[in-house]
Amino acid sequence: MDEILVSHHRRPALRSPLIIEGLPGVGNVGKLAAEHLVDELGAEKFLTMHSKFLPPQVLVDDTGILRLVSNDMFFLKRKGSAADLVFLVGDYQGITPEGQYELAHRSLELLRKYRPARIYTLGGYGVGRIIEKPRVLGAATHPELVEEMKKHNVIFSKGEPGSGIIGASGLLLGLAMRLGIPGVCLMGETSGYFVDPKSARMVLEVLTAILGVKMNYTALEQKAQHIEKLTAQFKEAEKAIADSRAEDLRYIG
Repeated sequence: MDEILVSHHRRPALRSPLIIEGLPGVGNVGKLAAEHLVDELGAEKFLTMHSKFLPPQVLVDDTGILRLVSNDMFFLKRKGSAADLVFLVGDYQGITPEGQYELAHRSLELLRKYRPARIYTLGGYGVGRIIEKPRVLGAATHPELVEEMKKHNVIFSKGEPGSGIIGASGLLLGLAMRLGIPGVCLMGETSGYFVDPKSARMVLEVLTAILGVKMNYTALEQKAQHIEKLTAQFKEAEKAIADSRAEDLRYIG
C-alpha cells in the first residue's frame, strides 16, 4: 500500500481560496467548528485521503455500513469578490510524528495548485478546567496578521500557548510558511475533558466574521446543552471526591 492514497471526486476550478483546517484535537474544537461550516454552507467533497499514517480501523454507521477512516477536502465556490473556501476535515490526525509531517505536506501539495490566499487552522487550547466563556487565542505567520486578528477580538497573550501548537493546526502553518502561504491558527479555550461545542462556537463567531458569512448555531447549541449536563455531573463527582478526601483527613493526626 502507498503511504497516502488520494481519490479525486471532483477537480473544482477555484479562485485563490481560503483554506480552513479542522481535524480532531483538544476538545475536538477545530473539528466541530470546521464540520459545522461544511454542513451549514453546503460545501461539496472533492478529495479523500486514506493513509497508513491514520489509525488502522474502519468506522461503522448506524445502519451497520463501514468505511475506512480518512481525511477529506470540501470546497465552496462563492459569488462576487468573496474568496472560495476549501475545508480540510477528517476522522483522525496522523498517529506518528512522521505521519503528521507526511499528511500535512501532502495536503499542502494538493492545495498548492489552487494558489491559496491564506490558511486558517482551528483547534482547542486546553486549560484543564471548566471554562464558562472561552476566549479565542491566536497565532499567525506574519505580524500584520496578528494586528488584523486583534480587530476580531482574537487574543495574542504572552506565554499562551506556552508549549507551542502540536499537531496539524501548527504543522500546516509552519509548512505553509515555507511555501509562501500566510496563515492564522484560531484556538478556543477548552477544559480538554469533553468535546466542546461551546468553544467551537466562539471560534466560529470569530471566523465567520472574518469570512463574512452568516451561521446558524442551532446544532452546536444542542450539542452544548448535552455537554453542559455532562459537565454538571463531572463537577458533582469532583465535589464528592473532594468532600470524601476532606472527611478522611479529619481522622488523621
